[in-house]
Amino acid sequence: MSKSGAILREVGTTNRTRIGDYERAINEGTRLLLRVHRSNFEISGFTEQPTLAEMVAIAQKHNLPLMEDLGSGALFDLRAVGINNEPGVLDSLCAGAHLVTYSGDKLLGGPQAGLISGREDLVRKMRSNSLFRAMRVDKLTYAALEATLLAYVKRDYEAIPTLRMIALSKSAIARRAEALKTKLNSHQLRVELIDGESLIGGGSAPSSTLPTTLLALTCYSLSANELAERLRTCDPPVIARVEEEQVLFDLRTVFPEQESSLLQALIDSCSSWTGEE
Repeated sequence: MSKSGAILREVGTTNRTRIGDYERAINEGTRLLLRVHRSNFEISGFTEQPTLAEMVAIAQKHNLPLMEDLGSGALFDLRAVGINNEPGVLDSLCAGAHLVTYSGDKLLGGPQAGLISGREDLVRKMRSNSLFRAMRVDKLTYAALEATLLAYVKRDYEAIPTLRMIALSKSAIARRAEALKTKLNSHQLRVELIDGESLIGGGSAPSSTLPTTLLALTCYSLSANELAERLRTCDPPVIARVEEEQVLFDLRTVFPEQESSLLQALIDSCSSWTGEE
């Protein structure tokens, strides 16, 4: 913004912003209305913010372009997998936003990149800026992004790992967890299956969760923190979380073809401390 000569004017307050706050801030120097989605955090309680429809109306009234920064770029209808109130790129564009910015990774499920969609003349103007050339992605990123977007065009959502993980049902995860539990219980480990939630994550849908079944592990000779540390030194490293003296795994984040490596890492991490070789 400094490079462009723009001045950012914040409106409203941290938890409450009304459409009138935007209107009062508009003057003869205003060139763009910006709405930023809270993709990294959530504010709960006494909150208020203008709807996108209100923003579109005020932009039209003052003949100003409206830009929405979504953070994560959902091109898939997340309501189909039980995630509500998370806006998608097409939702914003169809509602009347002139420009939408979003990430190529996160909910879109492609490589790390920044994307801009919207009105052709505005996008063309942005492309003509010298910063575009300096900050454009490389050919490998373009290739990965093309493959991801083609999967969306073909509606082949199974080809996108992020969406495949999100779409997994709790029952499907429970079946895999039960099979892994059977193989682990005899290796100095106590394994339980407990109900849990998969957190979609910051930068995408910070407050959205999906029901899941967790593997809760207790090693007879190691504390939970010691086991977790031991797993992190494996090749490849295994990252888990610790809660209430148990090491927890959510198989939603483990591909089926990775289960044998996870199994071996758990056996090795525990047995190497119990005299088993």
